[in-house]
Amino acid sequence: MPELPEVETILRGLKPALEGQSIVAMNINRPNLRTPFPPDLATIPLHQTVTGLRRRAKYILIDFQHGWSMLIHLGMSGRLFIDPAEQNVPPRKHEHLVIWTDNNCRIGLVDARRFGMVDLFRQGQEEKHPSLRFLGMEPLSDEFTTGHLVPLCDTSRSIKDVLLDQRKIAGLGNIYVCEALFRAHIHPARAANKLTYAELNCLHGFIKDILQSAIDAGGSTLRDYVHTDGQPGAFQELHLVYGREGLSCPVCLEEKRCSSIQRMTQSGRSTFFCPHCQKKQERLTCDLQKNRRQSLTPC
Repeated sequence: MPELPEVETILRGLKPALEGQSIVAMNINRPNLRTPFPPDLATIPLHQTVTGLRRRAKYILIDFQHGWSMLIHLGMSGRLFIDPAEQNVPPRKHEHLVIWTDNNCRIGLVDARRFGMVDLFRQGQEEKHPSLRFLGMEPLSDEFTTGHLVPLCDTSRSIKDVLLDQRKIAGLGNIYVCEALFRAHIHPARAANKLTYAELNCLHGFIKDILQSAIDAGGSTLRDYVHTDGQPGAFQELHLVYGREGLSCPVCLEEKRCSSIQRMTQSGRSTFFCPHCQKKQERLTCDLQKNRRQSLTPC
């Protein structure tokens, strides 16, 4: 599933094509994805100017001039492609929705597994939308500080489960949680309420750093995800643990220790970690400066 950096990258690709433009046509090629398409989807946005695009967690929100917003969630395999209309691009396989703009852009939504979703809602009703109303704080916002992270961790649940809980922190996914925990030297199965303030402060910094680095690299392409121009992301080349089961831990390799990345299952998801760098017993201190010196370049 595209996580926050991938959705943010797609959003930034959409803005030049949509912002300030009007929708002149919309083709709906099937009645539903994960949920049915809204019955007025083909009519309400027509001839309406797009006043803004924004992201909430893993959702793209497109605001229109006369008080409506369109919500797009890409699910597991959703992709958005932007093509100049004059290229006469033929319909892509599994292309379920096509938007045409007055600046001659063709935007196609492709979703092979159909776990995505498209919806319409009135502006001002965002906090009541079933998919948005329970979302937690944005991890790249000024609101997300160590001070706000501490009460979220007042639970015996594992720290990884806490970070993946969209009601607490919106947009974090499996890839970037694994990477942040590794860089902070925190075992993913540690009880959240056993972490020290210093450890949480360290973790908070790495969450922000990794998300921003992933956005700068255009996200991680592991399977389906691509940019709006069809190009893959590059941050997968900078993963230190995710998907690297059995390979040498880059930190241990640099320090001439013999330790390999391991994988375990937590809440139905694969977790990748280094058993040496991320010891399960509680650590009393977290050397933030040392951790921040760890390279983002894989071995």
